[in-house]
Amino acid sequence: MTLRSLVMRRATNLSATLLMGLATLMVLLPLGIIFYHIIKMGFSSINPGFFTSIPKPPGEAGGGMANGMAGSAVMIGMASLVGVPVGIFGAIYLTEYGGGRLATAIRFSADVLSGIPSIITGMVAYTLLVVPMKGFSALAGSFALALIMIPIVLRTTEEQLKMVPVSLREASLALGVPLWRTSLKVTLRSALTGVITGILLAVARVAGETAPLLFTALGNQFWSNKLTEPMAALPLQIFNFAIAPYEDWHRLAWGGALVLVVLMFTLSLAARWLGRSKH
Repeated sequence: MTLRSLVMRRATNLSATLLMGLATLMVLLPLGIIFYHIIKMGFSSINPGFFTSIPKPPGEAGGGMANGMAGSAVMIGMASLVGVPVGIFGAIYLTEYGGGRLATAIRFSADVLSGIPSIITGMVAYTLLVVPMKGFSALAGSFALALIMIPIVLRTTEEQLKMVPVSLREASLALGVPLWRTSLKVTLRSALTGVITGILLAVARVAGETAPLLFTALGNQFWSNKLTEPMAALPLQIFNFAIAPYEDWHRLAWGGALVLVVLMFTLSLAARWLGRSKH
């Protein structure tokens, strides 16, 4: 190798390294700007009252978003009660029993559903639940969030189940264990860490959804303990307060945005940690 070739290779390697570093910086810079701005604008609003009080009327100092956080927890919990079992059992069917056209159709439908804009999901939930019930409700909001969760849980769980060695299934079946019990006790348990990772990612996705809740839960400025009535949610309150003309509500909106970003960041980190601990 000549000296000129060596210099050219080193120059090419340095150029490629700098280009990749610049691309990485371009990806991280917008994220850093968003985090910095949200922390700068929202940190001053975070205090104990923010987590224990409901919003004050315009012009009154103080207040918080306790009802929005509680409403989000209720609707995400109810959505998980539907979306997680449906997604997991659907993935088990695709992995252990599905192999024909039906399985292909289910996978294709899940991929399409996961790519549909969430506002369309809200419109469907509005037609199926809000109109027949003649009112907005937490049930309709939970249904819309469940529709978003199902394809995410199904596809991530399916991929995790496929990674379980076939020898484990064969060993269980050789001992006379039925296939359905093998699927639940052996295959699913072996992939449990990855399944939980997918569930956390699905929860992080729906936690920040606003559009489907505008068509279903609508929102509420007060505490609500009835699932058949409109209920507050943190993304809804952020949206409503951000477009309001009141400075106090803008402050609450920034605080709510900070709480929501920290929640989603924590869930994403937990999912990554679980994914790494599996390997």
